Amino acid sequence: MQADRGPLFRHRLRIRLLTGSVLAAWALSSLALAQTPSRPTSPPAVDLPVDAVYLEADQATRQGNVITATGERDRVYARFQNRSMRGRAVTYDIGQGVGVADGEVELTDPDGNVVHASHLELDSDLKAGVAVDLATRLTNGASLMAATAVRRSENVNELNYALFTPCPVCDAEGHPKEPSLSIQAEKVVQDEALRAVLYRNAVFKIGGVPVFWTPYFAHPDPTVDRASGFLVPITNYDQGRGVSIETPYLRVISPSEDWLISPQFNTGVVPFLNLQWRRRFSNGTILARTGYTYAQNFGDFDLDGDGSAESNVDFGDKTSRSYVLSWGRFDPAGPWRWGFTAERTSDKTLFDRYDVIDPYQDNGLYYGDQRRLISQLYAERQTARSYLSVAAFSFQSLRVARFNDVTPALNVFENDGSLPLVAPLIDGRWEPEQAVLGGRLRLRGSAVSLYRDDYVGSPVLRPQVVPRGATLGLPGVDSRRVTAQIDWRRSLTSAAGIRYEPFIDGRIDVYSVADLPPVLGLADETITRERATIGLDVSYPLIRHLGNGADLIVEPLGQISLSNAPDVDARIPVEDSETLELDESSLFRIDRFPGHDLLEGGFRFTAGVRSTLRWDSNRSASLFVGRSMRDADQIAFGIPIPDAPTKIYDPTGVGSQTSDWVVQASFQPSDRIRGWGHATVDGSGNIRRAETAVDGRWGRRNLATLSYIVDRSNPLTGPNNRNYEFVQLAGQQFVHRNWGVTVAGIADLERNLITRSEVGLLFDDDCFRVEVGYRRDNTRVRPTGPSDGVYVRLNLATFGGSGYGSNGLR
Repeated sequence: MQADRGPLFRHRLRIRLLTGSVLAAWALSSLALAQTPSRPTSPPAVDLPVDAVYLEADQATRQGNVITATGERDRVYARFQNRSMRGRAVTYDIGQGVGVADGEVELTDPDGNVVHASHLELDSDLKAGVAVDLATRLTNGASLMAATAVRRSENVNELNYALFTPCPVCDAEGHPKEPSLSIQAEKVVQDEALRAVLYRNAVFKIGGVPVFWTPYFAHPDPTVDRASGFLVPITNYDQGRGVSIETPYLRVISPSEDWLISPQFNTGVVPFLNLQWRRRFSNGTILARTGYTYAQNFGDFDLDGDGSAESNVDFGDKTSRSYVLSWGRFDPAGPWRWGFTAERTSDKTLFDRYDVIDPYQDNGLYYGDQRRLISQLYAERQTARSYLSVAAFSFQSLRVARFNDVTPALNVFENDGSLPLVAPLIDGRWEPEQAVLGGRLRLRGSAVSLYRDDYVGSPVLRPQVVPRGATLGLPGVDSRRVTAQIDWRRSLTSAAGIRYEPFIDGRIDVYSVADLPPVLGLADETITRERATIGLDVSYPLIRHLGNGADLIVEPLGQISLSNAPDVDARIPVEDSETLELDESSLFRIDRFPGHDLLEGGFRFTAGVRSTLRWDSNRSASLFVGRSMRDADQIAFGIPIPDAPTKIYDPTGVGSQTSDWVVQASFQPSDRIRGWGHATVDGSGNIRRAETAVDGRWGRRNLATLSYIVDRSNPLTGPNNRNYEFVQLAGQQFVHRNWGVTVAGIADLERNLITRSEVGLLFDDDCFRVEVGYRRDNTRVRPTGPSDGVYVRLNLATFGGSGYGSNGLR
């Protein structure tokens, strides 16, 4: 059969070709052509078979096994193997399975990566190819350009006179611009098997200016989530350690496992090695961090005993110093899941001395607070109607119990033996599927055992059982508790819109307390107490439309409850109810205390009003004011004043007949400004506790956050006073294009001292962010005393970051 050597059609054509043996048999018979309109058409909705090619062109001719398609007005469109290609001229050799495209060529792969070229050749299985004037933009934003490119095999691409940049090469209007960061090289080899890009004679440029040259360089393939190699180093200067450089190296073992080896080299002290291991399993994850050095302590220390500390002194014996921070979470099929944390350090100030990144994290079922580490093992079972948890945990404290006036290196830390070992802690609840008396019924159960090595007085022990005089050598109090609770609640709404919620609550606690102070004549005690409560919640939301899309919502709230007299037995240690956060959410709870050790009873009336103003789509302001009243004072909530142990004060704010006022507000006048505030105010109008914060944004990237917190609950001043008042500021302001300044600081208004401050120069664009600045640390925990230093924070697109923000203010 003689091949047709003339034009097939002079209008736009759609051709579907089958490659391989099917294509050969089909091509020898005839070509099925369908005329289409002159305007470009969309490709078929149905995916093509693996061995098929789809062509769209203004003209197509065939000579032997070679099919040529050209586009005069619109480029030729071809689709094959989930790829699409456009070009002014496309030639396809049926026999050899080779395609050639010329003129404004554009090839898109299944992942959305686009290759541009003036000339492109590909074989049928895409294992080899050639491109001239190559330019490609990957889906992650990186760009790669080369004079010529050759696909040597299925896994190896070779580029000559190439340029790679992870930064945008066009501005917002689409005009070309010099990338902020780029690598130019004589030759670049992309090895997909190694998952790496290799460079020869590489020149690094910042803003188009050459800053570094190396004969060889490599980095992970940009399409790879992670690969072995060095990460961006972390550099800073600290008076205690000197110049410090941390060089993280990531070693990828498998898609589900890797190691991070991060030694810290210091000019003033010996190196410190940080390690991290991560492993993901089919139903869970484990992460383990550790650090180690063999060194003396260092910091400010009074060597000659003159009452003045010399700075940056090595003291003590050389010994092993290390930490472990690990966690694991497993969620197998079914209602059960379990996990653990393991957190310990050999030195109370190790994290501060070596600036360990983010040592205080919340990774388990229960959380340690700032400067307390927690090790735990837990299991949970949860269904739609039930929940059960079983856990055991212990603490290590890094808190300062008494500050030293001469040097922080001699601070006295909280004794770990004063913190309890909790084993076990069991908590469960269950709700029947059907309503009970038209309402929701819930059954709860809880049990806990706590063990202490060392004696702790107030506020764990009530004032009545705190012995007067010396307590050295007294044993720690052990306690066990079992609680059963039932509560029922129903919601009703009247025709006028008033919502009524009657509720009933019943609770039984059984305590077993051992090792109470023997000087009081107390032995091991078993205490049982019961409480029954009946009450009603009432609310009446009112709304008024103010016009122009604004709404005002006012919702009065009220609660009345009656319980039997509370049995706050002085022999029961207060372990889980020491801190009461009195706010809008807790004010109307039956049990406003967290935990179980303290409870309320008697007759109580609580009232408040919540007002919300909303206008436009994202602007609002709200205010809540509320207070609670009871039939009699609860003197059992009081504890001794730290500086006057014979006097009692109420830190809770709910022990008097009238509680503290609760004031809570939030506002968002625009999508660039938002703020909130919370305060408790006593009956005399004095603020006991308050916290507020405002976030603001202006321009495209300028922002600032200002926060304030104060605690005036302790009525007397003195060395043991725990009142505090802080202001914290953090912000960034761009001055010229991508250049700006950053500031951050914490001011201790109680001591009239700026405890930590930072000021830096910032460059930030779509490609990378670098911040260089000065930092001063005046915290009394840091063993080196006040410290000045220089920090460098760097984040690079594609290459990773240096942990920007890891040294942020806390």
